[in-house]
Amino acid sequence: MQLTKWQVPHHQMNILLLGSGGREHALAWKMAQSPLCGQLFVAPGNAGTRTVATNIPIAATDFEAVIGFVRRENIALVVVGPEEPLVRGIREAFENESDLQDVMLIGPGREGAQLEGSKDFAKSFMRRHNIPTASHRTFTPETLEQGLEHIDTHPLPIVLKADGLAAGKGVIIAQSRREAHETLTDMLANRRFGDASGRVVIEQFLDGLELSVFVLTDGEDYKILPEAKDYKRIGEGDTGPNTGGMGAVSPVPFANPEFMRKVEERIIRPTISGLKKENILYVGFVFIGLIRVKGEPFVIEYNVRMGDPETEVVVPRIQSDLVELLVATAQGKLAETRLQAVPRTATTVMLVSDGYPGDYEKGRFITGLEQADNVLVFHAGTRLDEHNKIVTDGGRVMAVTAFGADIRQAVAKSNLAAERIEWQGKYYRKDIGLDLLRINE
Repeated sequence: MQLTKWQVPHHQMNILLLGSGGREHALAWKMAQSPLCGQLFVAPGNAGTRTVATNIPIAATDFEAVIGFVRRENIALVVVGPEEPLVRGIREAFENESDLQDVMLIGPGREGAQLEGSKDFAKSFMRRHNIPTASHRTFTPETLEQGLEHIDTHPLPIVLKADGLAAGKGVIIAQSRREAHETLTDMLANRRFGDASGRVVIEQFLDGLELSVFVLTDGEDYKILPEAKDYKRIGEGDTGPNTGGMGAVSPVPFANPEFMRKVEERIIRPTISGLKKENILYVGFVFIGLIRVKGEPFVIEYNVRMGDPETEVVVPRIQSDLVELLVATAQGKLAETRLQAVPRTATTVMLVSDGYPGDYEKGRFITGLEQADNVLVFHAGTRLDEHNKIVTDGGRVMAVTAFGADIRQAVAKSNLAAERIEWQGKYYRKDIGLDLLRINE
């Protein structure tokens, strides 16, 4: 899937974006603005993506249907939004089709996707390449007893991570050894997260400030996208259970040039060169979940795609043509492009359904969207009902993104619009980003 000579294409191309969340709506919104974008399709999409693209009722993991559609519609560029198709090997599925060798695909192959698909693989990779991360050990059902003994001598709190994909729910921070014993037994012996917890990584708890750094790489070179901080807890003041993300901010005040220099030298460069040294072809996004401990960066986790809801603040801050950047990435010519960012602050506030992250109802009518002016509204869990009305179709329903001169101004605009959008049982956090105002750098 490599072309020999980089030049900005002069013709429009048909593009297929896989996924259905807020991340995909934000990516589609940005790609649709490119003069290189011909017809843009999203599979399966949501009620928001249909305003900037054509939704196709194909699941992102139905490779046969995806490949058939790419052939029929003469798709030149495929952008994979979520992690599951990557972990399952969508790149290999395309590479096995002799007539699709010229189709450009953004996303790593199955081996590279193990950075997210296996916590144990990611930890071992970091150890091999001296990338700073929390100390850890991995246990299986056969070594459960050793795991329980390990917990007895481990400092509290203790972090337990299901090895595989668990939809963002496979991480437990145990405050007591008893809780850690019960969690490890539940994960390994009772398969709490199914196959995902066939192995469990037990690691040291790092206390600090979290940060998401996004990198676009063609396997040789890379561009660092705007960084972001997201908010995982359901309740204000970072309380209550973890969610897929309740909001995000970009830029992040404590990610100053000195700190980002450490991130690039100690983490980004060794990650990209490590993949190359291990002959892992990696073309796409690397999401690096970091934590700053006493001024030093450590990796919490890798993801092999853009994060959500961080994409909803990162993508609007990209000034450059995203399609041009993606084509250069697919063609191995990323070094010849420039990535420019909007200098203003962006915040996004996620509107969720009552009951989330537990059980919630779907199909509730959404009103007030036309009154949410001066903001970008990215749909996450929405669909059109039989009367063509927009209704809720997920726990996280919409992300409201606003720009401002600073965090306070941007989040005030996000919150005002969030107040105007209505459905029965709507909930959102009003304190996104406000903790950063208390950090003195």
